Amino acid sequence: MKIRLTMAAVLVVAACSNNMNVDKYASPQSLYDASMAEFNKGNCTKAMQGFTRVTLDLPPRDPKAVEARFMLAECHLKKGEYLEASRQFRRVSDETPTHELAPKALLRSGDAQLELWKRVELDDTYGENAMATYRELVTRYPESQAAQEGRKRIEELSDQFAKKEFKTGEFYMRLHAFDSAILYFKDLVANYPNSMYASRALIKLIRAYRKIGYTEEIRETCTHLRRFYPDAKGLDETCPGV
Repeated sequence: MKIRLTMAAVLVVAACSNNMNVDKYASPQSLYDASMAEFNKGNCTKAMQGFTRVTLDLPPRDPKAVEARFMLAECHLKKGEYLEASRQFRRVSDETPTHELAPKALLRSGDAQLELWKRVELDDTYGENAMATYRELVTRYPESQAAQEGRKRIEELSDQFAKKEFKTGEFYMRLHAFDSAILYFKDLVANYPNSMYASRALIKLIRAYRKIGYTEEIRETCTHLRRFYPDAKGLDETCPGV
């Protein structure tokens, strides 16, 4: 019985230690500062309690309330609550579009969506949502530092989408479903011509054409490959004498 009581006491103390006494702070600023300190220590549970209270105590468009909401979203992201993180970041950018954090909030909203698409062979809905958010960022805040990061994300994400198309094309090649493989490889080159998979898709496309005897298509694709991807690996072997 003693042991059980002791363990219960430990649990109570632990529970209390994870709570933040938000009422003891004299102002939203002091509560915000204390919440930031907890966040920097890695204690998102306490930090979220403080940031939430700041957003409730101040008008929604108060600069400090916007900062608190942004940090609340960062806490959700850190805890792996990606959909809620994306939603909170989106609120910052949509409700206070002129705040200095608005561009970064859009960037982080896309990042949160992207966290939900880790395996390219799976459904790419979250990847598409992230891409749309990054493009929106570049359109709305083209000169911002966040937009520069967004452009990098778009490039990286394009490679991910191209990889998905490439893997699907390879899958149909293994099944000898060459017509289906051709569709995927052609779409890849058309949609992601600057991706690292574009030249590889063209090589695969030529091999698929060769399997079904599309001589004219082989010639045209080899010409395209030599013109736009002269350093493609396997070019000379795939298109000898063209």
